[in-house]
Parts: sequence; C-alpha cells; structure tokens
Amino acid sequence: MTHGKGNSCFMMASISRSITEFCLDLYNKLNRNAEDTNIVFSPMSISFALALVYLGAKNNTAAEIEKVLHVGEAEGRISLGSDLERVAPEMEPEQSRKRRSSLLQCNKEGDLNHKAFQALLLQLQNLGESYVLTLANNLFIQQGFELRQQFLMCAKELYGAVLQTVDFQHATEDARIKINTWVENETQGKIKELFPPGVIDTKALLVLANVIYFKASWKYKFEEQKTVQRDFKLNQNEKKPVQMMYQKGRFKLGYIEEISAQILELPYAQESLSMIILLPGDMADGSTSGLEQIESTMTYENLILWASSEHMFETTVEVYLPRFKLEGTFNLNDVLQEMGMTDIFTESKADLSAMSFAKYLVLSSVVHKTYVEVNEEGTVAAAGTGAVIVRRSLPLTEEFLADHPFLFFIRHNSTNTILFFGKLCSP
Repeated sequence: MTHGKGNSCFMMASISRSITEFCLDLYNKLNRNAEDTNIVFSPMSISFALALVYLGAKNNTAAEIEKVLHVGEAEGRISLGSDLERVAPEMEPEQSRKRRSSLLQCNKEGDLNHKAFQALLLQLQNLGESYVLTLANNLFIQQGFELRQQFLMCAKELYGAVLQTVDFQHATEDARIKINTWVENETQGKIKELFPPGVIDTKALLVLANVIYFKASWKYKFEEQKTVQRDFKLNQNEKKPVQMMYQKGRFKLGYIEEISAQILELPYAQESLSMIILLPGDMADGSTSGLEQIESTMTYENLILWASSEHMFETTVEVYLPRFKLEGTFNLNDVLQEMGMTDIFTESKADLSAMSFAKYLVLSSVVHKTYVEVNEEGTVAAAGTGAVIVRRSLPLTEEFLADHPFLFFIRHNSTNTILFFGKLCSP
C-alpha cells in the first residue's frame, strides 16, 4: 500500500507545481497594465475549469491546454490506470468494475492527470468545520448540440460538473440570467452578475463559468478594538486612510535578503490553509515600489523557497494588516490566447470532438470572478475562479507593517497548492 501513497504524494506535488506555474504566468499577463491596480484571482479554480474543458478536447486543441496548464512537463507522470487498479478492490465489485472502466476512459488520452485534480478537489472539500470552500465549474452549451455520454459522465465523476443546455441563440437574456443565478447560488450570494449584459451574445455556443467561494477564520484572530485608522501609502506621493488591524503574537516570519522583502505566514484555523504575505521594503529611499523587485524575481522555485518552513523563523511579531475587500473579474479569452490556447476559440481549428459530435463547436467565453475579504475574524473569498530567511535571531519583537502595496496568496499547506493570488495596491 505504501506504493500507492507515494504515488498520490507525487501526483499532488506535480499538480501543485502546475497550478503555481500557471498562477505566475497568469499574474504576469494580468499585471502588465495594472501598475496601481488591485488584482485577485484563483489559479486553482481556473486550472480546474480548464481541466474540465480539456476532457472534451483532442489533438492540438488539447496539447495547447496542456502547455498553458504546465501539465505533462513533470517527468514520469503517473498513469491513471495503475492508480485506479489499486483503489478498485475496496469498492463493491460490480459498481467498481463499471466505474473503473469508465474512469479509465476519462483519462485515456493526453498528459493531464484528472485523477490528481480529483484527489485535490476531494481534499479541499474536506477541510473541516472552520472552513467553507465551494468550487464549482459549469459548462453551458447551446441547445441542439449532441454531447457525448462519455464526456458527460467524466465531467460529473471527476469535476462534479453537470452540463446545462441553454438557448443563447433565441433566448440570450434568459441564458445569461440562468448562468448568473447558478453562480450566485454557488457562492452564497457573494458573486452576482458574473456575466453582465452584453457579454453573452446570440452566437455563443459554449460558455464556461468558474467560481470558488471561500470563508475561513484566522487561527489567531485580530481584536476589533485594536483596529485603528492609519495611512496606507499608495505610492511615494499619495496616502489614504485605512482600517489597520493589529495583533502581537508568534508567527513565522522571513526576510528575503536579495529583494529586501519580508514574508509572513498567517495561519487559518487548524493550519490547513495559510495566507502568505510578501511585503517589499518600505519606499523611503524613493526608488520603485519594491513590488516590481519581488515580481521580477518571482519564479516557481523562488516562491516555494521563500515560503517554505525551513526559511521561516517563528518569532514574536507585531502585525499590522489593513482590512480589505478585493474583487476581480476577468474574461480570460484574450489572456488564454496570449498564453498559447488559440485553437479552442477558433472555429476552423477547435477540436472538441471528445465533448460533442458537432464539427464546429468552439469555446465562446471563459469568465472568472474572485471575491476576497480580509477582516479581524478571517477571510471570506470567492472566485468565479511558512516564515522566512532570517535576518537576526535576537529575542526582539519584529514588526510587520503592511502599510504599502504587497502581494499575498492563500495556500493549502499539505499540498502546497495556491488557491488565491493577489496584489493589494489600495485597500
């Protein structure tokens, strides 16, 4: 049995790496023209959504999705077959046999390990009482398109997605309302109007809606009476008053020498997840914001290194963190095409023949929306998609004063998966 466990750890590591690589690519694209703009998205949620589309794609269309998602790069990908063989005996024989053969079909082609995505999904759905995490993907397809049973079965089995038929052609507004209502329900009312009027037109054939809703409490809460108004420096010249939360406690803190940045880990309840904050050195020297330095050196390897427990040091920290709410809505069509996913949006090239018998089915729209709220209690986040290298080990109280722009991400600690990633320029 140990063999199986090793396999699943490897699967998790490889999928978490894929999600992080995708996260950094996407952040760099979204950040290009967003110097003083807040950004927030869920790389994990978008990866799941694209994996679902990948189930229905073939040939070059599928290869492009693999490339964008950074799957198939890790050496020695595990074949899904052997993994399922091991799981099988624990299930009822007849049901097990049917399910195994059908799931083997789901993962038959390509490099994307749907089993690993499914395993991660199961872990995230069982975080315990202190967390609410709802991840939902759905494909809405123009009625009249005949879908393959195999695809419908795999979409439901692996990703919990139930395809819905709508009539974009003759009832565009009804279709839009149906999709928005589904999203609003899935995110406990946090995400409304995922598709504003005009985004979906009569030519739409296939629309992917991807949402994630997250709510958690801090392991150590900030006391509300200690929250005071303080200035947040937007840049060298501008400030704005914000509600600054405060607490003093023992946290993992790190210092990244080469970019003069601090990194702090704020755990959520039971430490299943943490928020990691990358705070550039203060802008007193009048140089660039310091964020650019972090961004330009932020590779997968560095990010993992900076936020690893080995590089962090538990110490007494005075933490000042602004209360904030961020919303990000992205129509990802253009960005995904820039990243290399072009065929799926092009009528003459899209190959979605594993999804439908239709020859001319294309993906019309991929929309992702994220909502993150950070307060004294913890974090509420919805998306429609350790400590540090130590400077000194003196028994001094360190100060972590987040009163200028910073980057943050929310990490699932046991698998090292980034659920949300963002930049706060203006709370």
